[in-house]
Amino acid sequence: MKKNIIYAVLCAFCVPLAGCGGLKVLKVNDFTEQRVTDLSLTKKVTGKRNYLFFSTTKMGIFLDGSIQGMITDYQGNPIEGVTVKVVPESGKGKAGGEADVFAMGGNESVAAVVNLSFAPGITDSMGLYKIHFSLPVLEEEVELYGKLVYNPGWDQQKINLGKAYEPQQKETSFRLYYNMDSGFLAFAEGVRKVIVEAVGEGKGRMSGLPGAKAPGTMPSASQPAGATPQNPAAASAEEDLFKGFDFGQ
Repeated sequence: MKKNIIYAVLCAFCVPLAGCGGLKVLKVNDFTEQRVTDLSLTKKVTGKRNYLFFSTTKMGIFLDGSIQGMITDYQGNPIEGVTVKVVPESGKGKAGGEADVFAMGGNESVAAVVNLSFAPGITDSMGLYKIHFSLPVLEEEVELYGKLVYNPGWDQQKINLGKAYEPQQKETSFRLYYNMDSGFLAFAEGVRKVIVEAVGEGKGRMSGLPGAKAPGTMPSASQPAGATPQNPAAASAEEDLFKGFDFGQ
């Protein structure tokens, strides 16, 4: 009788741990064009389960990786030292109405909550940045909506130092999705702003198209409209994506 009781207690203890074996093999069908890299699966403590005479630690599976990109000026020159941050907006398993929280659901007496944290990326000498993330896998999926914010402190830096890299596009929305079964990995960015420039003078009723000219190409009094600048390199030097500040490069 005593052996049966011990056996029943051991079974109750082992059943919740049955799914905590080895991690699945990471399978990736990458549709991100190298925007998401360095992928791996890890286990982390997400909470506890309390029983009558004991408690167990609950483990969760997380997808680790990096979001990478490049920062340049208008001429394609890499810009070093620019900060890029991720601001999460929502994700699969969001709890409590907070945009930056995932709930690791279950029957735990202590609710386990995982805060989404992203290490900000800073561009290197090649203009490349990497933002490390660690996201919980819920129901075999990872899904996150957020936005990339480019050099968010540029205005304060300009006030303090008198110069800064001002991003021409302050932020972009994105969606990150991964499915463990199929290995499908996608990173989709939201609506992008495309700039066009009116060319030609038109004839008759087509007197011209509205719209501003590119920086540094406005015609002067000594140069008629539509004329080619005498020094194209000097004109394009003003078209730095981050306002042309050197910062020692």
